[in-house]
Amino acid sequence: MRLDAFYIDQYEMTNATYRKYVEAGVCDSPDEINSVSYYGDVDYAEYPVIYVSWDDADTYCEWRGGRLPMEAECEKAARGEDGRVFPRGYELKSEVANFCDQDCEFDWANTAYKNGYADTAPMGSYPEGASPYGVMDLAGNVWEWVADWYDEDYYGSYSGKNPQGPSGGEYRVLRSGSWNDDVYLLRAANRFRFKY
Repeated sequence: MRLDAFYIDQYEMTNATYRKYVEAGVCDSPDEINSVSYYGDVDYAEYPVIYVSWDDADTYCEWRGGRLPMEAECEKAARGEDGRVFPRGYELKSEVANFCDQDCEFDWANTAYKNGYADTAPMGSYPEGASPYGVMDLAGNVWEWVADWYDEDYYGSYSGKNPQGPSGGEYRVLRSGSWNDDVYLLRAANRFRFKY
């Protein structure tokens, strides 16, 4: 599979930045589901915005003159040219990503590691975990929306250039894993589906 050159943001969208677009009437406020309400708290201004719908993420990107990355672009940004398992290489340690470790309260917590956060971490907290292209948090912290519809078998049968993903579907694709996931889910090739 081949990709043309593309741009991708180096950092996740922060609460402070996203608030500007909400106040400008571009996007809706994030949904509050099961986590601490970071969005309205100034102490969390530099944390990644969470619980943003796919539609709002897509609208934000278009409004600022960009677009959500295609799934293949997100994976390329994370894996680089050498097909690494994680953005940092072939192993994942607590100093390079925010995942479910000693600070996490779930049964699957990996107690061999401690990264200092029981939930999301501020943007750019793990500079040693940057991808080969300098993109931050492509393993852990929060899931990343991509442009594609989800199809479990799409990439197994695609052999062309610049894959656009399926033309429709029931779910959208999320990549990169999050703070409450096991290390396995943070692999650069991992995919997750979610109703948008």
